[in-house]
Amino acid sequence: MGSVRSGAKTYLDEVSHPPQHGSPKDNAKWWDGLSGQEKFAYASAYPERLGALNGIPADVRDEVNRVVLAEKRGEYAMQLQAVPKEPEKFVDIRDAVPGNAYSAEWTAWDKKYGDKVRGLKAALNGMNAIQQRFDRTGQVDPEHPDEKPLPNAYLLGFDTKGIGHAIVANGNPDTADHTAVYVPGTTSNLEKIGGEIGRMEKLWRASDAIAQGQNVSTITWLGYDAPQNIITDSPQSKYADDGGPKLNEFVSGLRTAHLGDPGHLTVDGHSYGSTVIGSAARQGHLAADDIFVAGSPGMQVGHASDLDVGEDHVWAADAGKGILPLPSSDPVPEIGSWGHAKKDISFEMPDVIPWLDGDGISLPNDINPFDEDGIRLGVIRIDPREPTDPDFGGNIVGTDTSGHSGYWDEDSESLLNQAKVVVGKYGEVTLK
Repeated sequence: MGSVRSGAKTYLDEVSHPPQHGSPKDNAKWWDGLSGQEKFAYASAYPERLGALNGIPADVRDEVNRVVLAEKRGEYAMQLQAVPKEPEKFVDIRDAVPGNAYSAEWTAWDKKYGDKVRGLKAALNGMNAIQQRFDRTGQVDPEHPDEKPLPNAYLLGFDTKGIGHAIVANGNPDTADHTAVYVPGTTSNLEKIGGEIGRMEKLWRASDAIAQGQNVSTITWLGYDAPQNIITDSPQSKYADDGGPKLNEFVSGLRTAHLGDPGHLTVDGHSYGSTVIGSAARQGHLAADDIFVAGSPGMQVGHASDLDVGEDHVWAADAGKGILPLPSSDPVPEIGSWGHAKKDISFEMPDVIPWLDGDGISLPNDINPFDEDGIRLGVIRIDPREPTDPDFGGNIVGTDTSGHSGYWDEDSESLLNQAKVVVGKYGEVTLK
């Protein structure tokens, strides 16, 4: 492979490269302008670069990203094998010192190799999960033998930088009548990509079953650095603000590469992923037809009409909304909305007791206004406006699942409602 790339790079010295910081349309124009030989040479020399270009056909991106994946799997496996064998971790109980049960040999090994080994294993777990999805192509779900087998998988993006990134499609989005782009939330990374891929397999099956013969593609888009710590990271907006423009570019790339009629495109976000979607719309243009969010902590905008698709095409599900923030089946919308939802601020009349409910908070007396005679003028009330707040203006979707991760439970109303939006059967979506 190295000699092929060396020769290809020499040949490419005379061939134009993709435009720097080009748009998806710029990338597509560049690619279409190359000869067949030039395309082969560039793909051979720069598979990682080509696989990351939005606007390039899905089958091209898939082919070169599979090359990168195979090389990284082999490289990481070799690095792991080169690490000295891990010593016995614990000392014999008879030799244990109070407060330290680890052997000196293991402690020294862990200090030198531990972080490297854990990082390699984490990345390999994710890469293996992607390969396992490839291997499931053509398989029928044993619990649903009458359904169609899984379509071809397309690896539309992949790298191991930082927490790692992967974009995996079920079905070719370039030829799909209906496409769903799923943005996962907090703690998502390459190591855990298998679970996110599994959710989109379920959504593909549910959508395909009601698509009446039309082609469906569902995509797991881990193309941003998701927050990794629910306490210290998820309250911050920077992850969404960095990820939003990347999502816009990817979705625009799907539009550019699509063949024939534009097709119907839904962007689907879970938890913090919905904040990324909101940030994408706030910062630029999100070229979607519908937006579906589940367990959203807020979308950085105050109304569904701010999300580029029209308020009638914004759909929000919350499996745990209640009178009080806790206990709740899904507490993320109630708690997270204090960080990521726009706030309505109002003044209530005197003699209202400060209180907290699932929709807002009345602040304590000592920060409420008084007139010059010391008479209390009212209570300042702050209401976070997250997507399942009626004042947000979107469609509040029915759910029959519990917990923050149950929205993709098989055969559930929660999953079926997502599928109905994905295939454009709006009138059949159950609403609250």
